[in-house]
Amino acid sequence: MPDDELLRSTLRDQWHLVPTEIIEQPRTVMSRGWEIAAGDGRYVARLAESAARQQIEAGLMAAEHLRTVRIDAGEPIRTLGGGLTADTPQGALAVLRRVPGRHLDGRDPVDQQWWGERLGAVHRALQGFRHPGLRPWQLLDPDAPHLDAEPWLRVAVTGAVTATTRLTVTDQLTYGVLHGDPAPGTFVLDADTGRSGLLHCGASGTGPLVYDVAAAVAYAGGPEHAVELLDGYRAAGPVSADELDAALPVLLRLRWAVQAERAAWRGCGKALGEAKRALESMPG
Repeated sequence: MPDDELLRSTLRDQWHLVPTEIIEQPRTVMSRGWEIAAGDGRYVARLAESAARQQIEAGLMAAEHLRTVRIDAGEPIRTLGGGLTADTPQGALAVLRRVPGRHLDGRDPVDQQWWGERLGAVHRALQGFRHPGLRPWQLLDPDAPHLDAEPWLRVAVTGAVTATTRLTVTDQLTYGVLHGDPAPGTFVLDADTGRSGLLHCGASGTGPLVYDVAAAVAYAGGPEHAVELLDGYRAAGPVSADELDAALPVLLRLRWAVQAERAAWRGCGKALGEAKRALESMPG
């Protein structure tokens, strides 16, 4: 991942932004992010793997679409050459104008209501959104070599993939555009206006919308800690309560398997241990 000087030089060369402040945000599964002050503006920079560039650009255009339907979202800032992202030695970098407001606290019940409601509203607003960079949802590869990192890992990933395949074959799921990584810090609340919004749309793709909900629940610490989040989503999202109840346990297991797979691929023992504990604590 880029050091401070690489980030500064890329912002300067590609966007003519000279930061006076750079604050790294908590790491998410699919990318890293920074909040930046430059001149009179505040921005969000996101870095993802180069292989995810098309999905990141789809997410940027999804954010632009949300703005046209009056949902507050970060405004993508094009590079001086007109691109949505810039190549760096460590991946594809994107910059968005920051939406006003404070980050939501995933542990706070009231903030969880805002979080779930905004995720549901985003899912509704993106129904019908199309972009060539939106890739269909793909399951993990249980045969990937890096799953040998721990004796339990391949078994856990295989079990999660098998259960998800069974669910998608036997159940009628609601598909749509996924945010991909809806951490609570991605969503903000402006206390001055009472409006909530999101900073960015992640590496967007298409798939079962409950997978996004499962990702949010994982960030909240599991279903027992996400009651208000789920209530907020049920009130605003396009997924029925019955589907949410049936699909969430399976897709939550898959989400933790994804966390484990990514941690093994990056060689991050701490994140791998966290995913292991979460998978072992789940029923079934």
